[in-house]
Amino acid sequence: MKPGPSGPRRDGWLDRPAPTRLAPDHPLRDEILARHARAVASGLSSYLDPGTGYSVLTAAYLAERGYCCSQGCRHCPWEGAAG
Repeated sequence: MKPGPSGPRRDGWLDRPAPTRLAPDHPLRDEILARHARAVASGLSSYLDPGTGYSVLTAAYLAERGYCCSQGCRHCPWEGAAG
């Protein structure tokens, strides 16, 4: 069995990360959201975080995967996901 919920997607899942995963006042929020939007539009599964250089999975990829891994992904689309 796969970990985490795989039920309904939360409101705004494709465009807005949960506030607990990317604070509304984060100094790089606009750049992060722009990079996420470009990656989704290009069909990419991830983008590079502008602050850390780490690879971040997109909401589209995580939704297509079909389940939550319970690791607190920034763009996790699942309602009630851990993290």
